[in-house]
Amino acid sequence: MTAGPDTPAAFAARPLFEPIAALLAHFTAPGLPAAAQLDALLRDVAPHAASGDGQPIRFVLPPTGPLAYEDHIFATGEVPTRADDWHDFFNALAWCVWPRTKAACNIVHRREREARIAAGLPGRGLRRDALTQFDECGIVVVSSDPEIPALLAAHEWEEVLWARRARLLETTRFLVFGHGTWDQLREPFFGLCGKALNRVVDAGWLALPAAERQAEMDAWLAAQLLEADLLRPPRDLAPLPLLGIPGVTSENESVMYYRDTRQFRPKCSPAGRVAAG
Repeated sequence: MTAGPDTPAAFAARPLFEPIAALLAHFTAPGLPAAAQLDALLRDVAPHAASGDGQPIRFVLPPTGPLAYEDHIFATGEVPTRADDWHDFFNALAWCVWPRTKAACNIVHRREREARIAAGLPGRGLRRDALTQFDECGIVVVSSDPEIPALLAAHEWEEVLWARRARLLETTRFLVFGHGTWDQLREPFFGLCGKALNRVVDAGWLALPAAERQAEMDAWLAAQLLEADLLRPPRDLAPLPLLGIPGVTSENESVMYYRDTRQFRPKCSPAGRVAAG
């Protein structure tokens, strides 16, 4: 069956959908799969996916109980998933390909909430806000050339995305984590921006099969969140204009595209963290 424009499979070949491309290709019928289909997919590709408390993940209609979103997932493994909702559909696929990192986010949300309650502090705190930002619009920039993420973090947009375009394509991968970003990429708009974490790897990582790269990145990112205090300072996340990534739009095939400061703003804040290993 050929995928129509209203089917998930229609997005499988688009740039920045690579982590979930194989999963999107399953769904060639119009409309979105029901929760039972998403549960079956999760059991097939990530059978050990669990909440921060170790509860098996399931996709359910939003509950009406007293627990907040992250607390409900932590305690029950139930991920609120609205029917026929693209945003929640992409969240389910994120659990399929980022199961360790999603669980790590769930754990850290819980830790941060309990720590603030114990300290008598009001509100969610900066780290929980950063986690939520990353969950919605996060992207990991992985490169074997340490100059690439450094230039991105410094907002040297024309240099890294145009002048070094061939080098960028050779050495760098852009892995979307945020399910909100996938939803926005269905109809990309001027100024669409992700929140980027930058990681430097050796060239051997790029030679791995895509599925192995994804699994390794999931394990690495989860460990960074749990053990290395990633996203403790908000500056760990750096803005990345997604329409500037080669291939995302035909409009960026001209150097003048990168000189529009409405999208490609100069540096005015501390750089995001560049992690190695």
